[in-house]
Amino acid sequence: MDLLLLAALLLAVLVWSLKSRRERGRIGLLAAHLRPYDIEALMQTLSEGYLRALGENDVQRRQAIWTVLEPSERRLAEQFARFASDFARLPTERTRIVTLAWPLAWLLEQAGGPAAWLERSSIDMRALVQLHAQALSRAAQPTEGTSASAKAYTLLAEILLMQHSCHWYCKSQAVACARLLARHQTSYRKVLDSVDPATRQDYTGLTGQA
Repeated sequence: MDLLLLAALLLAVLVWSLKSRRERGRIGLLAAHLRPYDIEALMQTLSEGYLRALGENDVQRRQAIWTVLEPSERRLAEQFARFASDFARLPTERTRIVTLAWPLAWLLEQAGGPAAWLERSSIDMRALVQLHAQALSRAAQPTEGTSASAKAYTLLAEILLMQHSCHWYCKSQAVACARLLARHQTSYRKVLDSVDPATRQDYTGLTGQA
């Protein structure tokens, strides 16, 4: 009995170690591709600016804040599009998100499961990043008649969904959803409902999430 318990503990430690190594590798890979850009700083600038604008009672001052933020919105969309082009050069095996539960997903992926199985059971992060690049570009240049507050609301939702995808790629979908709740006090479902309808349709088609 003691030997079985010891074997189980050793197996758990091994699985945890492999999982941690995989996560560190993906975090490092994503960070390396983001490093040349100001994407994180721009997202912070916009998030803080939107809060200031929405909390401003004076109409002229509020409009001034919206105007000041417009270059940052365009820069975020432009830089993320360039990041998406860089990320697209990575090989499939480094960008695959297997949707089965850990450790089954990792074990089957490492075993080189059948191509058809991998295709059915995975999401390509390269396609997901490209989807977010198009969504951010669309949100940064909304249709005529869209109010500044509506534009900010949609763009912020697009940013949160993009961050969710990055956390999903690096960790897991469960961790990504938990971080949304912990850091932004909002649910994955709420974010998905708040993005542009075109984003939601494309995202649902790519990920199978409804």
